[in-house]
Amino acid sequence: MNRFVKIGKIKPKSSNEIESSIFGIGFEKLDRKVFEPNCAYDKIALLGVKHARVQSGWMRTENERGVYNFEWLDDIINNLLSRGIKPWLSLSYGNPLYTPKAKEVFGGVGCPPIKTEKEKQAWVNYCTALAEHYKGRVIEFEIWNEPDGDHCWKFGASGSEYGELTVLSAKAIKSVIPDARIIGGALGSRECIGWLYDAFSQGMADYLYAISYHDYCEKETRSTEFNRVLRAIVDEFNPNIKLIQGETGCPSFSEGFGALCYGKWTEKKQAKLLLRRVITEVKNGVDKISWFTAVDMIEALNGVVGDKKSYLDYGYFGVLGAEFDEDGNSVGNYRFKPSFYAYQNLISALSDATLTNLPIVFHWSEYSMRPNQMTEEYDGLLTASFKRDNGSKAFIYWKPTNVLTTEFESICSVILPPFFKDIKLVDLLTGEVFTLPDKIIETYPDKSIKINTLPVFDHPLMLTFGDFVEIEN
Repeated sequence: MNRFVKIGKIKPKSSNEIESSIFGIGFEKLDRKVFEPNCAYDKIALLGVKHARVQSGWMRTENERGVYNFEWLDDIINNLLSRGIKPWLSLSYGNPLYTPKAKEVFGGVGCPPIKTEKEKQAWVNYCTALAEHYKGRVIEFEIWNEPDGDHCWKFGASGSEYGELTVLSAKAIKSVIPDARIIGGALGSRECIGWLYDAFSQGMADYLYAISYHDYCEKETRSTEFNRVLRAIVDEFNPNIKLIQGETGCPSFSEGFGALCYGKWTEKKQAKLLLRRVITEVKNGVDKISWFTAVDMIEALNGVVGDKKSYLDYGYFGVLGAEFDEDGNSVGNYRFKPSFYAYQNLISALSDATLTNLPIVFHWSEYSMRPNQMTEEYDGLLTASFKRDNGSKAFIYWKPTNVLTTEFESICSVILPPFFKDIKLVDLLTGEVFTLPDKIIETYPDKSIKINTLPVFDHPLMLTFGDFVEIEN
């Protein structure tokens, strides 16, 4: 990048400064009190996210039959709303007052109220009370978390049981909030096809606003294929149902627990994959994206009551880094990771922008002395294009190499229409904005423009045309 002239950085926008966007963050596990949210609110608002996924915590709310204490959840909801962040509630998990299995499992994780009519009615009562309490503040309610896996449906994952619970929940919520948006699925596996058909067989399609899915992978092209398969299944039952990326993420440290934890992760690799995965999900046309997660925290999915060691499974998925106390709680002031700044850059750059197509062509591969190799061609790169109402445009590109094993750097050349002016290059990882040196810009006889030897990395760079991003010194 030393050939380019740095003119500033992307100006960050807080959540209150952004009118709307699909970008969100995970704010889960407060039903198990695993981190201190008061240390996170202001920092998460600096990201610019407009949505936060929050787990409602039946067990934490109803400690005495029929008595609901929402004070702890009110604090979270009100703090997020005051900062311009819309919470969507994931209704989970089990309650030992009604389900014996929940007495054994830390946080009642994966203990659905499905075995007796008393359990089911208690759950319906809880959903109704929750809707009554948050009417006017929350509009989106997701039913359970990863019910297609035994870790979160500890009686053995059953699509038909989940479909029945979703219909019960939706009816209860909509009896109070008729226009509530019910989100189903919260799918934890790509191998959920039969399970999902069983769930839909219970009639839940009639109640759903969206199906959410969780996909943790280091290859962003895989998420596109998963999205395609889900879209095909959902369309058979109700094509108006939207898709939501409810969780995606990766660790920043290789010695923890959770999805992808065995990879050779670093904080820089986490930041790179965040950009690649989030941009890909935008291209997939999802209604909302939630990056997992806000703060480093224990996984706490398979803990046993009375056995602290069973749930001290540390996860390093946060865009904010934390220390852990002896009980596994995330403590400290929470530090900004490179992934925080990468997500902040992306959100500030793309919020209120619209996905589009741009007539930009990668020049065929040719030898360049600069890297002493052939330049990259279109078939080896991934791209995304955006536009704004002010006429400005942006073209994002990157090389989708294995982020765990490869530090990639090369060059490419592109050809633009003659009316693409005021060209800048933006590094979304660092937020730096550059002008292009005249010597790499070539005008063809037909007045189209060739830009020679642009850098290509394994994280997204963005060409902008016009005033696409706000720049600060």
